[in-house]
Parts: sequence; structure tokens; C-alpha cells
Amino acid sequence: MLKVENLSVNYGLIEAVRDVTFEVEEGEIVTLIGANGAGKTTILHTISGLLRPAQGKISFMGQEISTTLPQKIVSQGLSQVPEGRHVFPGLTVLENLEMGAYLKKNRAENQANLKEVFDRFPRLEERKNQDAATLSGGEQQMLAMGRALMSSPKLLLLDEPSMGLAPQLIQEIFNIIVDIQKRGTTVLLIEQNAKQALTIADRGYVLETGKIILSGTGNELLQSEEVQKAYLGG
Repeated sequence: MLKVENLSVNYGLIEAVRDVTFEVEEGEIVTLIGANGAGKTTILHTISGLLRPAQGKISFMGQEISTTLPQKIVSQGLSQVPEGRHVFPGLTVLENLEMGAYLKKNRAENQANLKEVFDRFPRLEERKNQDAATLSGGEQQMLAMGRALMSSPKLLLLDEPSMGLAPQLIQEIFNIIVDIQKRGTTVLLIEQNAKQALTIADRGYVLETGKIILSGTGNELLQSEEVQKAYLGG
């Protein structure tokens, strides 16, 4: 579904990502783990069209999207839930969700997607007329995920969905990610909580200073001595 080949991304003279290659198959949860500054978010922003690669190629559903505009990428079925959630303050929960369907003109499909989001996140329906900025951190994360799902994505990019959440909410968010996959949406996950991410992932890649240094199934990486020492407190 997604193929990233020899990707390099620069911020001015700084090379943030170097010669990164990986792929995501349809139906998988794939995770990228690594320390802060390893290049994880940069990779997601480049896939989403928010940054341009210095070199390399990104293909989605067999089509190259390396220079495609972000809104076109969304319309092709790829949506991102950004780090820090970034809900729209001053808009209600319902209005935030409707923004996620901005490019979709099929009213019946949008209503069906809204019902599915409310079924998955009942708290959002309870607070649908509330200003999104007044929600708790966990509720805002649910709103950001629901907003992305309103565009009916084939591939969902999740950037640090558990950041800043209470422990009991973290488990709830990971359960939701697994449910999203089971309902047919492929997931590319970036997460500081490496153990949780690898526990639910089919496959994973370990990034260090902009390069992939390890890859394997989620379980293989969980058992890796190198991963345990660096990321799991082993």
C-alpha cells in the first residue's frame, strides 16, 4: 500500500532523514519507533505532502506521491492524525469532525462516517456541541482520530497518539487503534511508548538519527536485546 524508497529530507543544511526505505502492506499496523529527534515525524510529514523530499520516492496505492499536494493525498485515501492533536479551537466537536470530511461531497457517506465515529467514540457524541478546545487531552485525541476517519482513509498515519495521556487512557487509545485496523483501515504508527506500539504492530522499524537501524515483526523487536536496552528499559 505504501512504499518509501531511499528517502532523505533536509531542514536547510540539516539532514533530518537519510536514505530511509520501508513499506506498509494493506491491512497491517506498522510502527516507527525511536528517540526524539530520530526523524519519525519528519517522515510522516513528508508522506503527507507537508514536506518535500531531498531525494527518494514515496508511492501510495501504486502511484508516486512525492510531490503531490497534501489535499490531493487526503483525497486519495491517506490521512494523518498530527502530534499534539491540533483540534480547531472555537469550533464545536461536530464542526471539527465535519472538517475531516471537507473534501467528501457524498452527504450520505459523510453521515454514515459520522455515525461510525460516534459509535466508536461515544464521548464525542455526548460533547458534539461543546467547543473542542474545552475537551480533555484524551477526548481531544479521540476527536483528532475521529476527524481523520471522517475522510474514509485507506491508510491512517498516527503521530504519538498516547502523548500526554493518563495511563488508563493510553490503553484505551491502543485498543481503538487495533479496532480501526480490524475494521479495514491500515495504520502507520509513530509512538514514544515503544512497548505498547510493538505489542500491537505486525511489523516495526527502529529509527536512529534519521536512519533505519533495525526492522522486524513487532514480536521480534520486542525480544531484541538492542531494542530492550534502548527503548524498553531492559
